[in-house]
Amino acid sequence: MENLRGYISEITYAAPDSAYRVCRFVFDEDREETIVGSMPSVSEGEMLEVTGEWKVHPVYGKQFSVRSFSEIEPEDEEAIMRYLGSGLIKGVGPTLARRIVNEFGKTTFDVMEKEPERLAKIKGITLKKAMEISELLREKRGYRDAMMFLQRYGIGNNLAVKIYTYYQDRIYRIIEENPYRIAEDISGVGFKIADEIAARAGIKKDSDYRIRSGLLYVLSLAMGQGHMYLPKDMLLSHTAETLDVPLESTEPVLLNLAADQKVVIIKSESAEEQPKVYARFGYNTEQSAAVLLKNISVNMFSDAGVENDVSAAREIDMVAKRNNLVLDELQRKAVLSALKNGITIITGGPGTGKTTTINTLIHLFEAREMNIVLAAPTGRAAKRMTEATGYEASTLHRLLELNGAPEDDKDSAMFLRNESNPVDADVIIVDEMSMVDIFLFRSLLRAVDVGTRLILVGDADQLPSVGPGQVLKDLIESKCFPVTRLEKIFRQEGTGDIVLNAHRINRGEPITADNKSRDFFFLKRNDSERILANMVELIVDMLPGYVGAESSDIQVLTPTRKGILGVESMNRYLQEKLNPPARGKKEYLYKETIFRVGDKVMQIKNNYKAEWKIVGKYNIPIDAGLGVFNGDMGRVKEISEAFETLTVEFDDGRLVDYGFSDLEELELAYAITVHKAQGSEYSAVVMPLLNGPKQLMNRNLLYTGVTRAKKCLVLLGDESVVSKMIENNHENRRYSGLKDRIIETFGA
Repeated sequence: MENLRGYISEITYAAPDSAYRVCRFVFDEDREETIVGSMPSVSEGEMLEVTGEWKVHPVYGKQFSVRSFSEIEPEDEEAIMRYLGSGLIKGVGPTLARRIVNEFGKTTFDVMEKEPERLAKIKGITLKKAMEISELLREKRGYRDAMMFLQRYGIGNNLAVKIYTYYQDRIYRIIEENPYRIAEDISGVGFKIADEIAARAGIKKDSDYRIRSGLLYVLSLAMGQGHMYLPKDMLLSHTAETLDVPLESTEPVLLNLAADQKVVIIKSESAEEQPKVYARFGYNTEQSAAVLLKNISVNMFSDAGVENDVSAAREIDMVAKRNNLVLDELQRKAVLSALKNGITIITGGPGTGKTTTINTLIHLFEAREMNIVLAAPTGRAAKRMTEATGYEASTLHRLLELNGAPEDDKDSAMFLRNESNPVDADVIIVDEMSMVDIFLFRSLLRAVDVGTRLILVGDADQLPSVGPGQVLKDLIESKCFPVTRLEKIFRQEGTGDIVLNAHRINRGEPITADNKSRDFFFLKRNDSERILANMVELIVDMLPGYVGAESSDIQVLTPTRKGILGVESMNRYLQEKLNPPARGKKEYLYKETIFRVGDKVMQIKNNYKAEWKIVGKYNIPIDAGLGVFNGDMGRVKEISEAFETLTVEFDDGRLVDYGFSDLEELELAYAITVHKAQGSEYSAVVMPLLNGPKQLMNRNLLYTGVTRAKKCLVLLGDESVVSKMIENNHENRRYSGLKDRIIETFGA
């Protein structure tokens, strides 16, 4: 590392959404070079000491990469004049700066801060303007002092800006008294960051502030794993273990959190069942969803409940015949239920006729001249719905008109569609409901107008949503809504062994694995190295021609993230085999991951502020919007070292630019977990199954993975492992209370 002392002569580039700057920097009296890096709120004319290292950019040549910096007080009259005349202080240009410095010399800053009225003697400065200049200078210095103060606690520039913007001058007291407040007040600051700051500030390990923040942290971790609440004893023991504090010290702090309405504790009627502890916003979301569901069910259309079953049945038969659709009794029941009820749930496994049922409903409602809207949780699922029905489907986020996120929070959504601006539709049909988490579901319910029919379709036997809750399962188990389970398998002719074996797995029966099938293959392998080699052969040489698809359409699904056959290890291996380095092919190393042009990647968290565009001929934008979501997949299209950005083209054509500092939102996706594949369908799926944690290696996961394959499925691994997965009907429990909130609300 090297230190340079000098001043900024010009800012040649300032990133609009970050603190990244490219500046011309004068040092060693007259030497001028380019410095680059995160430098929030620096100004031309400002004197700095920068720490970093020299690098040679392939396009822009020699640059000094700044790792940290600090402001230097201007040391002479020329430096003071340059600083003031840079435009840093509104209303003070070079001419006025010269007059001020000529009058006060090296004491200029003292006069401006302590005796600003003396500035009024300068031509062109009124007393009011003198006070404004003084205030602006104090604000600037206060901001920079706070930046330096926060950096002493290991806080980076971007986060320091966020913290100071929220607290202003209160930041000194917050850090000294309770730095854990930062984790509660500011999105993006987690417990670990606050804990590091607290440790540097000398806060005791068993401080009530630390335990309070730790309890909220453990609840947030649980939500990241899909839970809406935790049993009280589990929450307290996890917190004590995480913080390394006595268990008995946690409960009094939890009760204080409840008194402060930061958490909600729901006591059970059964003495054997633990009280349930929610984060306040989680409980409110469930409660709100239950009330909205009741409103939709009760405030139905005017003919609710009086639909004539006989005439409706004749109408269904007529529409089905006209459109060459054949329905079994359960499908007819589902269609009739959708005609008669405000909320209808249709569930069933692959091949049981969900699409035919949806198509019948579309034709039926069209014949009644009703406005129909189709939606699904992801772009891939919406595309599948469009192809299956011939009727345009959108993502739920687009249907609800995503409008970004609250200020300083890219992790929560804001939608234009809500109670005061509902979706303009007589019927809303949502497919792949097993993927919908509680927060997106509540947002949908808010946008359903009185009198609109809501039809929810999905496979209740698949894994629950990646996000918190188990919405579809809770809706069904509440028994407050009409539910039709489709059971008859229609796709038996030709290549239907994927469907048949999926249902066998779901029933706990052995699968047919004699490799006489056209679409379901089991290659028995007991060696992970051989499995990896065979996997590449399948993806590159064997499957593309067999299923009529590109190698990129063939997806590797695995139960685990860790181990030789886990996501992390396999992605490195497959990247090397499928997209190796080559001359002219740009790449960027982010932490331990190499991103290379052409790489298959996945977004791994919701970012409601990310800007995307779709371009047409001559790269002219034809559509644009906000939001990239957990599970969205695409390809690295471009890497720009000049602008420190990586561009991804997602499967639906959206282009998104990521700053190099934002690449934690992406990971390689040659192999993904089965959980992340929900709602998606691939031309061919390859699943390595050799070993893994018992809680993951279960029937539910195998069933979900198998049903992701459209034309061909290849299992690679140990036959006994597959048998044990089919036998293991233990599902990882999700602590979700939507079912209870619905029963309470409908009962009331």
